[in-house]
Amino acid sequence: MVTRGKTIVIAGAGSIGCYAGGCLILAGRKVVLLARPRIEQVLQKGGLRITDRDGRDRSVKSEALSVTADPAAAFPRADVILVTVKSGATQDMAGRIAAHARPDAVILSLQNGVDNADKLRAHLTARPVLAGMVPFNVVQSLEGELPLRLHRASGGKVMIEQGATGLDELLDVEGFAVATDGDIGAVLWGKLLLNLNNALVALSGPPLAAELADRHWRLILAAQIDEALAAMLATGIEPARIAGLRPALLPKVLRLPDWLFKLLARRMLAIDPAARSSMWDDLQRRRPTEIGELQGAALRLAEKAGTPAPLLKRVTALVRAAEQERRGSPCLTPEAVAATVRS
Repeated sequence: MVTRGKTIVIAGAGSIGCYAGGCLILAGRKVVLLARPRIEQVLQKGGLRITDRDGRDRSVKSEALSVTADPAAAFPRADVILVTVKSGATQDMAGRIAAHARPDAVILSLQNGVDNADKLRAHLTARPVLAGMVPFNVVQSLEGELPLRLHRASGGKVMIEQGATGLDELLDVEGFAVATDGDIGAVLWGKLLLNLNNALVALSGPPLAAELADRHWRLILAAQIDEALAAMLATGIEPARIAGLRPALLPKVLRLPDWLFKLLARRMLAIDPAARSSMWDDLQRRRPTEIGELQGAALRLAEKAGTPAPLLKRVTALVRAAEQERRGSPCLTPEAVAATVRS
């Protein structure tokens, strides 16, 4: 049983972690933010500002924050650990949890991709580890801005795996709605299909809403989704509905003319005009991206199924090249990403 008096540690207080932590603190939950030293210093100096596309604008003063860069100071206090690091840091964070957290602490992965909870379980045997899915984008303020601002740029409810009674009630707060789902694997695969667009935003440069409003980019996204769905079908995976649509219908909707897509896909386009993808942000900040956990997961499934995935391979290679060049988004055109896409 997880009750409201429990202490929540945010393991990886970046964009998603600071936004979730801020909402929880504002709702009166006991929260410890485990952050990189740079973020720790920014939070201690200026506090935290939490805004969203629904018009909320709330602040947490620095003195009201419990933030540290030391896992040994954070994890022994944890009743619940929300893992919000990028996928490439999952194994390292699992080792830190194993070294410092109590064996009864409930661990919840709120990360992109489909297998981070499994990675955590592999290192944290006999500990309660659950998977979760965050449906919205969070935009972090520019470096140097105080207080650190985290802006939720789209909507949706966080879905978490069943298995810890009361966890959804503990985490379900204003600005950060949470519910449980009986088939979290289907939810994660469904989210992965939409996350295939993260790379296109990173490669193109325009904000997410503008990129999705352009049929040339949607054709590329639709073709990637077709490749991923073929691999899922061949391996018996049934992804959950996406923005109210059956996954098989998503490529058809994406291929509609711009005027009709805008009319029928209002939920998909309900995004703050300034929002971009976390992968774009990673390229801009010269950090490794999660391409291996997004397109890479679909590619590994296609290889297992023996189904073709040429566009997924092409997009992956372009993102890897941008990572190596360390110049931010390459601002490619749709034609540069894929010369021809079947409409």
